[in-house]
Amino acid sequence: MKSRTIVALLLGLVASLGFAAAGRYVEGGASPDGTGRFHEGREIAHVMGWQAAPWLERSEREEEERTSVLLRELELKPGMVVADIGAGSGYLSRQMATRVRPGGRVIATDIQPQMLELLRKLAADPRYANIEPLQSTPTDSRLPEGVVDLAIMVDVYHELEYPYETLESLVRALKPGGRLAFVEYRGEDAGVPIKALHKMTEQQIRREAELHALTWERTSRRLPWQHLVIFRKRDSARP
Repeated sequence: MKSRTIVALLLGLVASLGFAAAGRYVEGGASPDGTGRFHEGREIAHVMGWQAAPWLERSEREEEERTSVLLRELELKPGMVVADIGAGSGYLSRQMATRVRPGGRVIATDIQPQMLELLRKLAADPRYANIEPLQSTPTDSRLPEGVVDLAIMVDVYHELEYPYETLESLVRALKPGGRLAFVEYRGEDAGVPIKALHKMTEQQIRREAELHALTWERTSRRLPWQHLVIFRKRDSARP
């Protein structure tokens, strides 16, 4: 009898979570690059597959995106715990790992096992021993609670299958006052040569982030094609 009760409770929990998630998303006609699921008026884009990992490592990336400028803007310091969400091949993880030593680490998450395998190979290199690969899920980053100083998503958020739930898990993982950084190609700029669904406006980023216990801190416009929009975890005692 007891086991039946537990099963019934678990089924009820799953059903309630499914209902809550369904209430946050709208199904509609899919565009060529989209999933047909909408969150806060934005169609969620398809995830870039692991087969495109070489594009993440392209030689032109520094020139096009000025990753060196991004790293300065993040104000990384030794000892920090940084979460690279949707880390892919580890292009940014590698560069952050050297900047948080000694004592710091980079938790590099991805939902694709093939990307995680690339990350594990990186972590075997002594130069990047402070990179910790972590398998995430479509609804949960699976980061430990309250340990992260900075979480960053580079051209990732627009592809999250369940953005609301994933952001909730990231907020839980942040330390009090921890920061969350969105890097997205500028949706306001038609001159940015990226497909529309793989860009976001600053207004849309703020609209979705501020559904959570996050307060906008600043937006940097120093990158050639992308926004860097930074939020800080809000004190739970504040409204």
